[in-house]
Amino acid sequence: MGFHADMVEIGDQAVKASRTLASLTSRKKDAILEAMVGELEGRRDELKVANAEDLKRAEKEGLSSAMLDRLELTDARMDAMIKGIQDVVSLKDPVGTTISSWIRPNGLEIQKVRVPIGVIGMIYESRPNVTVDAATLCFKTSNAVILRGGSESIHSNKALAKVLQEGGKKKGLPEGTIQLVETTDREAVKELVHLVGKVDVIIPRGGEGLIRMITKMSHIPVIKHYQGNCHTYVDESADLEMALEISENAKCQRPGVCNAMETLLVHEKVAAEFLPTLVQRLRIHGVELRGDEIACTIDSSINEAKEDDWYTEYLDLILAIRIVPDVKAAIEHVNQYGSHHSDAIVASSEGAQKMFTQEVDSSTVYVNASTRFTDGAEFGLGAEIGISTDKLHARGPMGLEELTTYKYIVLGKGQIKE
Repeated sequence: MGFHADMVEIGDQAVKASRTLASLTSRKKDAILEAMVGELEGRRDELKVANAEDLKRAEKEGLSSAMLDRLELTDARMDAMIKGIQDVVSLKDPVGTTISSWIRPNGLEIQKVRVPIGVIGMIYESRPNVTVDAATLCFKTSNAVILRGGSESIHSNKALAKVLQEGGKKKGLPEGTIQLVETTDREAVKELVHLVGKVDVIIPRGGEGLIRMITKMSHIPVIKHYQGNCHTYVDESADLEMALEISENAKCQRPGVCNAMETLLVHEKVAAEFLPTLVQRLRIHGVELRGDEIACTIDSSINEAKEDDWYTEYLDLILAIRIVPDVKAAIEHVNQYGSHHSDAIVASSEGAQKMFTQEVDSSTVYVNASTRFTDGAEFGLGAEIGISTDKLHARGPMGLEELTTYKYIVLGKGQIKE
């Protein structure tokens, strides 16, 4: 009963804030964001202390090295959070933008205008930077946000939310704009996703289990991605040195994130030349390799892959390898086993590039580049609130525009319907 009343109150405060936010000018919002930047800069030590408490507990509970990496707030990551806010300040505010307009034969002028969604519920795991990314993106687009991070990052999230709230209030941040659910009890999550009429959309960010649970439980629309089972296909026309660099980067640069490569597909005509060199490179990083029969024949150190490997998002230094006869087979593999997140082709052939980009059904498709670039900041969107593999209403990295909807404004001169 207590959780229900608490969450209803949080929802009411968010709705009230969202109505105030709708009238804030872009200049006012940017001034508030700049105040948040100043507060983050001045209170780094306080944030590090809170984060250290989370890390200590996570190590004690035996979290994996990949999860610890996601959790840690290094100076570089704090710099990145601050830069993310500054990037958001520099971006054009989409709210109030006229998407299109036209005049009907009866003289009615119809305008399609971007407006805030309203109240956004964010449910996420591990990464404390999501607290800052979500709060600032939602605020820039005049949305109120209710944040519910994972128990493993509770101290970091409380500290970050407090810093953003107190910094923003110095320049007039409306009360209730940024709220953090401070309990780690899962009952609060259930209450949050049942706040119909108070929360307009839920965005979960985390592992597949979390996202499936939220989607099943929610009475509110959910924008989601279940997995980042990302692929790189090396075509027979590929520059093999380029393919080596891209494959190594996509797998090893940061294996515990959703845009890291999980499966490598190699054209059979270049496999015998390409694979042994790649295996040497990946072994240096400690990558475990699981391949199909042909891959295992080319290099006997590769373990035999099972059917489940093609579906798996490892989030670790493990890579599945399949040898394919042509680009068509690579596309079929990606569309069958992939998660519609990020997939790449390395090829010189324009025909192969075009076929791959047209036929692979993913939110982001790359030509001669690493899948690791699927990110709001890398796309020039500023910080991102998440990556959607849905088709409605947003797909791929979600920046400012994806946090708006639209309404029609109809201007008349006394017209009546006959």
